[in-house]
Amino acid sequence: MTAKIRPAKGAPYARVLGVGGYRPTRVVPNEEILKHIDSSDEWIRSRSGIATRHWAGPEETVAEMSLAASGKAVAAAGIAPEQIGAVVVSTVSHFKQTPSIATEIAHRLGTGNAAAFDISAACAGFGYGLTVAKGLVVEGSAEYVLVIGVERLSDLTDLTDRTTAFLFADGAGAVVVGPSEEPAIGPSVWGSEGDKADVISQTVPWDHYRDGEVEKFPALRQEGQTVFRWAVFEMAKVAQRALEAAGITAEDLDVFIPHQANMRIIDSMVKTLKLPEHVTVARDVETTGNTSAASIPLAMERLLATGQAKSGDTALVIGFGAGLVYAATVVTLP
Repeated sequence: MTAKIRPAKGAPYARVLGVGGYRPTRVVPNEEILKHIDSSDEWIRSRSGIATRHWAGPEETVAEMSLAASGKAVAAAGIAPEQIGAVVVSTVSHFKQTPSIATEIAHRLGTGNAAAFDISAACAGFGYGLTVAKGLVVEGSAEYVLVIGVERLSDLTDLTDRTTAFLFADGAGAVVVGPSEEPAIGPSVWGSEGDKADVISQTVPWDHYRDGEVEKFPALRQEGQTVFRWAVFEMAKVAQRALEAAGITAEDLDVFIPHQANMRIIDSMVKTLKLPEHVTVARDVETTGNTSAASIPLAMERLLATGQAKSGDTALVIGFGAGLVYAATVVTLP
């Protein structure tokens, strides 16, 4: 006789309960970038909208930045660290293949024996982590899940590459996802286009550097115009699908929080989506730069902290990047 497996039972729905962020103390203006490339402040601002970015110091490691952001998120959620059942970290700049940085964070935060693992989904990583967290809470594998997006992209930046030297930055953002009595995280519209994997990539594999095949440490590279066109035209469609999946329209939105890659991409998406004037749009990229997986939670925290957004607002979030990968959903802000 076949044994019957008891069905999983978790919360009816999930929601974001708290958000926290950490920006490194060092602020790097465009003038510092211009010491290494032939460009101008006007050119950088016109192409990207970036005026300054934060770069981490020696003590501001992936783990330390994550812990700082996580502490704020846990406090904002009103729970104790030991109530966290899983820690999900999205990063491409933790240089140890194993163990995952999530295990160190879970231990040092005091979560006890929480499940802990890293994911690699570049600039869509926060959306991927949010989707996983929602599933864990609703399925019943964890009551509360900590999702962290963290990067030290300054470690992977070629300061002599005129196309990318001014883009990348460092920071950490975190959210706590927990049970809800009503829907507060919509269906995820996510996916990948692996045929475009070379559009954003690491310059060379680690083993090429190890074996002495190249002298220059691996860095990030991208085909800027290709990425721009893909993000503007294809990601606007993904964002629209996320609205439809959540059963709302642009008129129902209060806030739009796209990945902070480029101000021109953000403005173009706003125009393509025909967002009403009342929708607050995150433009954190101007002073924070592109922090990949950390950009959405960092922008979310800033909007809430400055009063540009408020608890209970309906927000559309979308991340997209190397892979090429993407993830979009509608959330109720904590």
